[in-house]
Amino acid sequence: MGRLNVNIEDVILDNAPGNTKYTSPNIQKEILHIMANMVRKKIREEIGDKKFCLLVDEAKDAGGKEEMAIVLRFVDGQGSIKERFFDIVQVENTAASTLKKSVCNSLARYNLLIDDLRGQGYDGASNMRGAWNGLQALFLKDCPYAYYVYCFAHRLQLALVAASKKEPSIWLLFSKLSSIVNLIGSSPKCLTELQAFQAVEIARKVASGERETGKGANQIGSLQRAGETRWSSHFDSIYSVIDMYWATMQVLKKMVSDGSTDDIRGESKGVLMMMETFDFVFMLHVMHRILGITNMFCRNLQEKTLDILNAIDSIATTKVLLLKLRNESFDHLLMCVNSICIEYEIETPDMNAWYNEGTGRSCQQKSLITVEHHYHFDMFNSVIDYQLEELNCRFNDDALEILKLSCALQPNDQFKLFDVDQICILARKFYPADFSDQEMHHLRFQLEHYEVDVLHHKCFQNLSSTSELLQKLIRTNKSHHYNLVERLIKSYFDSTCIYGINRASIFSYEAY
Repeated sequence: MGRLNVNIEDVILDNAPGNTKYTSPNIQKEILHIMANMVRKKIREEIGDKKFCLLVDEAKDAGGKEEMAIVLRFVDGQGSIKERFFDIVQVENTAASTLKKSVCNSLARYNLLIDDLRGQGYDGASNMRGAWNGLQALFLKDCPYAYYVYCFAHRLQLALVAASKKEPSIWLLFSKLSSIVNLIGSSPKCLTELQAFQAVEIARKVASGERETGKGANQIGSLQRAGETRWSSHFDSIYSVIDMYWATMQVLKKMVSDGSTDDIRGESKGVLMMMETFDFVFMLHVMHRILGITNMFCRNLQEKTLDILNAIDSIATTKVLLLKLRNESFDHLLMCVNSICIEYEIETPDMNAWYNEGTGRSCQQKSLITVEHHYHFDMFNSVIDYQLEELNCRFNDDALEILKLSCALQPNDQFKLFDVDQICILARKFYPADFSDQEMHHLRFQLEHYEVDVLHHKCFQNLSSTSELLQKLIRTNKSHHYNLVERLIKSYFDSTCIYGINRASIFSYEAY
């Protein structure tokens, strides 16, 4: 370092003792602290007097201490969206009040005002999204324009996860699926046996006409593991078990007799017994139908080129299809499950008998409830109702309206969604602090000129995003003529900082 910088050379060569190497932990931490402050000062200069939004996530470090990462998002002078990793703060706990105090202290050290906050992006944990005492609600009390928006795909995942926790039969299903994948997937020998049994099953079904032949069909695969941050992987996991049901049971039977340890043999026996029950087959196919409906929605929400209006429409269609499944599909599902149970010699209950809850001495008969009523209303309808309840709860707030109105600013398809009235509503309802009454009046006249000028100007054709539009306005100096439109676009960017499920955690942060 001394050879690269004269000031450093003067200090370390002339004043430091001969045995000083600056390798002690305290000195290294001090150097890192100085460098971090220099970076934060640079970010502060980059933000200037512009509005910004806040992204926060917390996690435990290797020592078990809670740490909070802070990321700032803003629009720079060139119209580009910037996301800067700003600070990591150790917190005593994850209570919303503690997090807010730590965030405010970090921002205040660099003269970043909460009044300039225009957006919040957190995950869906209760301490973050709580409507009354969550972190987003506490900031909204200080700044009513710091709107909270987070990833639609993350919302969908949390909705389905919440439903799985509410219904014990779903929790039990995914718990057993996890055990099946772990038992078979952890052994190369078991995977080889699974593929061999799968090949036998495919050959049998092709010969009987149950499977079609052709390029790419009947591929030998493996059981899919359900991921923590990709709910669509749960659909893939369920489908793989349904597709390899017979092969999976054959492998488990071999593990019961030939397992290397008592634990493996015992767990294999327990999982096999569960797979050979009507309840398991029933819930497996119930969740296959439900996740089949929500899977398309989940995948669409994670596309980089997301069409906001179509995504919002997908919420409605998903709810309609779930409701249709609830009202019309139980009988067909029950016939399907019964045929599978007959094929694999699984005992099926008498649907007209009285339903008894529990077994043995704990067995209690529910008054006037048949077995069919239990499976239809207590399980099938209940699971779908939980899904609908969560979807209604998580996709019904101001964030949807902001996104709907903001579509009028998008330049896609030659500004086909441009609407002066919608844009004025967006500014008046969500950004009144950024526009005076007089400016709000002038905004409409600017938009009328903007519609004639920008929408038909050759430089603004074939733009694909609002970010490109803003950069083009600045490069062509039209941002000076349409300064209120530019301000509105920047306000929109500042308020819609979306916490994305595909980031996993800000601690593994990459700006996108």
